[in-house]
Amino acid sequence: MKEPALTVYLKKGGEKRLRSGHLWVFSNEIESVDGAVTAGDSVIVVDAAKRVIGTGYMNPNSLISVRLLARRRLELSKSFLGRRIRHALEYRERLYPGETVGRLIYGESDMLPGLIVDRYGDTLAVQSLTAGIERRLEDILSLLDELLAPTTIVLRNDSRMRKFEDLPIEKRVVTGNADAPVEIEQDGLKFLVDVLDGQKTGFFLDQRENRLRTRELAKGRHVLDCCCYTGAWSVTAAAAGAASVSGIDSSKPALRLAERNAALNGVADSMQFVDGDMFKRLAAVGRGTKKFGLVILDPPALAKGRKKIREALKGYRALNRMAMSVTAPGGHLVTCTCSHLVEQEAFMNMLVAAAREADRHARIVEVRGQSRDHPVVLGHPETRYLTCVVLELL
Repeated sequence: MKEPALTVYLKKGGEKRLRSGHLWVFSNEIESVDGAVTAGDSVIVVDAAKRVIGTGYMNPNSLISVRLLARRRLELSKSFLGRRIRHALEYRERLYPGETVGRLIYGESDMLPGLIVDRYGDTLAVQSLTAGIERRLEDILSLLDELLAPTTIVLRNDSRMRKFEDLPIEKRVVTGNADAPVEIEQDGLKFLVDVLDGQKTGFFLDQRENRLRTRELAKGRHVLDCCCYTGAWSVTAAAAGAASVSGIDSSKPALRLAERNAALNGVADSMQFVDGDMFKRLAAVGRGTKKFGLVILDPPALAKGRKKIREALKGYRALNRMAMSVTAPGGHLVTCTCSHLVEQEAFMNMLVAAAREADRHARIVEVRGQSRDHPVVLGHPETRYLTCVVLELL
């Protein structure tokens, strides 16, 4: 088997994190490279004793210089990519037999760092986040077409992560068309998904199992869904028998889809959606007398970088304090953070502070994470980004 032409030599001790499961080599951990590197080139990584750590691809212009795809020496060929993709698809089929909606490939968790593939029936939304994947994107799209025969493939290369790889920001349709939202069905409910312009790739697939968990909490209760986006949590609650559901979001286009999703599932009569700034809207609700038996708080990631973590925690604390204040005694708050920069311990400490400020006694029902089609790699904490805490307010 042909070996990559270049070898990356690590500094002494630079392999410790990699041998514990991590898949990234940072620029300051590299002693030398035995040649000139072009962004996306495949490389062999060796430690200071010249023992092989694995095979990956390199971007000399990025802080994360090398991302590993294998823990041995091999060729990063199309056939190798095909094996990796098939393995990812087989894993999802074992999780959800016959399912046609979900995350098919989740970057490092599937040993394909920089590649995201979400499936919405016959439509695939693909994200190429690194130079290494960009170099191999034509082969990847060919393999996806061969294995899944989608009618539409959309490239959602509008993630800010591409900027760190010196890649252009773009959105485009590769095959088929995305002129209208895609209708999907998941867990007995129907949703319209804007795969070209929606947040992430159009739908929050990572909250699937957490939404299912709220079905038993919503029945017979008045529900407030903060940052409701296109209404996945709201519709789930209404279909489970909620007495009423109120959704708030700052995006009018998202709310229009939420209303259509409510109608699509026959639950529009028990639901209302309001647009506006979440902090202001939640504060206004707090000034009223109505309390809710279930409050769902699933805001966008507030921490956009490490320097913003403290500011993000202040924002989370304010939102959760207000959410706790409008939760009825004996009611539940389902609260989330989707930023890997906000670690679970810090999020839990923030909730303690929010409860103190709201003068509420809360107990933890359970702590959850992202859906199983977004698996977490042992030793690579960046693959765990979603924390979902279910609280009972007394």
